[in-house]
Amino acid sequence: MAAVPHFTVRRRTLLHGGAAALALPLLGLARPLHAQPGAALASLRARRLQPGDTIALVNPSGAIYERMPYEIARENIEALGFKVREAPHLRARYGHFAGTAEQRASDINAMFADPGVQGILAVTGGSGGHRILPLIDYAAIRRTPKFLGGFSDLTALVNAVHARTGLITFHSPMGASEWNDFSVRHFRAMVMDAAPLLLSNPQDKEDALAPKANRITTLRGGRAQGPLVGGNLAVFSALAGSGHWPRLDGAILFLEDINEYIYRVDRMLGTLQLAGAFSRLAGVVLGAFTNCGPGDGNYGTLTLDEVFDDYFKPLGVPVYSGASFGHIRRKLTLPVGALAEIDADAGTLRVLQPPVA
Repeated sequence: MAAVPHFTVRRRTLLHGGAAALALPLLGLARPLHAQPGAALASLRARRLQPGDTIALVNPSGAIYERMPYEIARENIEALGFKVREAPHLRARYGHFAGTAEQRASDINAMFADPGVQGILAVTGGSGGHRILPLIDYAAIRRTPKFLGGFSDLTALVNAVHARTGLITFHSPMGASEWNDFSVRHFRAMVMDAAPLLLSNPQDKEDALAPKANRITTLRGGRAQGPLVGGNLAVFSALAGSGHWPRLDGAILFLEDINEYIYRVDRMLGTLQLAGAFSRLAGVVLGAFTNCGPGDGNYGTLTLDEVFDDYFKPLGVPVYSGASFGHIRRKLTLPVGALAEIDADAGTLRVLQPPVA
């Protein structure tokens, strides 16, 4: 009999992704990667977004306890040139969730089915996205593919939808995120212009001789190609062994996290390793691990650099860290499932196919 999973509740910041993330490592339940549903599905692309399109705001994860984030999200989307539709249960609450699992899933299903909606964007993250995955109508999504975006706890939904339908989804800023010039330019280039794009960190030095921000570190050099999959480490590792995990054979895995002690980062990477996630990767890109430190009283802890070295250097594939995605101000938009090329020496990703039609 498999061991009973251990639940660990982690605090998260509402601004960057909500109230709490629930990690569920399934060490004893992992199946071979080749047995995952969706592994043989052909790539499916949504229609590119155009000015005047309607974007549905949904909240598949954590509750929002203030009114202002909804207003900020609406103003952001309108400033991007879109119309806004609020999903029926957008402002619902059930405990710390943004409504029951049934309410949240019904909003996703309804907005994909609504012919007047061209794209779907989460307002914020939080926790609880894993609860809605069994309730999503994946067959219907495959019939009516649309833009779907978000990050943090949305890692569960964007990866599950890609795994179960083949649809290219997006690890992108959310409605209530800070939509600065860098984030807006990359979002528009990815989901509106539909052009192959070089993804790299901001190049400004911020008036410093040796800038501290936007630096990349090459753990192992080289180039490789493969589909992009990943997102928030805590959420992605919680999908391990489930039917909602994307295909990892030959993939470029990208990971980020926030507010995790280093020993927890180590444990979650260990979950992925034991589940076979690292065995056939083409490359790895590590984004921001914001506020991930040793914690009080953790004598002699490994550094994040050492943890990353231990797990990723032995893989023999290109790996770099410090990419501009995650719980930071300026964010790249990454297409989950799109073919890309990693250049770990330059610290770049090049998207090789238009991620939208």
